[in-house]
Amino acid sequence: MIRLVTRLWIATALLAVGCAGPRATVGLRDVVAQELGRDLSDLPNHRCTIGAHRGSSVAYRENTLPALLAAETDPRYAFIEFDVQYTADRHIVVFHDQRLFRLYGRLRSVGDITFAELSTATDGEILLFRDLMEQLHRKPLNIEIKSQGDPEEDARLIDEVVAVVRSHGRERDVMISSISTEAIRYVKQAYPAFPTGRILWITSSTYLHVDPLTTHLYETFAETGADYLMLHVANLRNLKALLADKPRNKTIMFWDFDDRMVLVHRDPGDRLWGTSRWADLAAGLWYQITP
Repeated sequence: MIRLVTRLWIATALLAVGCAGPRATVGLRDVVAQELGRDLSDLPNHRCTIGAHRGSSVAYRENTLPALLAAETDPRYAFIEFDVQYTADRHIVVFHDQRLFRLYGRLRSVGDITFAELSTATDGEILLFRDLMEQLHRKPLNIEIKSQGDPEEDARLIDEVVAVVRSHGRERDVMISSISTEAIRYVKQAYPAFPTGRILWITSSTYLHVDPLTTHLYETFAETGADYLMLHVANLRNLKALLADKPRNKTIMFWDFDDRMVLVHRDPGDRLWGTSRWADLAAGLWYQITP
């Protein structure tokens, strides 16, 4: 009876604070089992929060309005990730790749054509960032800056993205991420209130599980000042060392080329951006008492 009352209280608290529901939560062992096919029963089964990578990108074409709106309403996702970059005429669009080939069979680069040409080439599927922000209201966002290797252009893109985010009053629940070290450093310098994520794919410690390599990974990451270390799921192979060496004020996330991103709650400070301590506490308690 006490357990039931406690669960009802926590469920009410989760709704009241707008925290991620149980369907957006999974144990770390389940993540490892799904991604690597391994049973690590000796691994601490830390709570993990699931987000939508490029929207609901398995059911719909990635980064399109149907994919992103589906993620907004799907209780399996606590947050939404999408990518932004410039067209030739300086429109900010929601698209991941440099070229259109993988999704649309065309060789043209997004940055080399106008938005009008892009719309024609994709039958209007590619969104303007400002239009998307009119549609998304409920869940925290992870906006990835698709760097083209030009720090000045990246800074302009970040400035415009931040301006749109602020115009919608979303400063508290938007994280800005990038593969570019310079882009992350710029965000930390110009907009220190925004949480940031540094994206990495394969590193020397991914397959060579030697302590100095894991230490070097964290040292390199720390130089950017980013708050979230966003690693490809291949790095789950080195998970025990990553968890053991993780600074308490930094959070690990894992991503793959499907529709899921995972945030690992290793320490009390590992919270989904835009989520209060009370909301995170309620979610943690729910995870502990739910089979």
